[in-house]
Amino acid sequence: MSEPPQKKAFPLRLDPALHAAIERVAASDLRSVNAQIECLLRESLQRRGIKLTDPVRPKRGRPPKQKEDGA
Repeated sequence: MSEPPQKKAFPLRLDPALHAAIERVAASDLRSVNAQIECLLRESLQRRGIKLTDPVRPKRGRPPKQKEDGA
């Protein structure tokens, strides 16, 4: 099983009022502030006609059971 690609981390300075607004929207969408910023950036790029590949999401839940030999 391959690992999803690592996300790029970098510092971001935001106006406190902007951060608070993003925080409120993120809470109402049940997302983290980081996920909300990423979602807003993707939506903005899409509106400008810039196509991105879908993000690679880690698989959730239990891994499939391994088949045993001779069973």
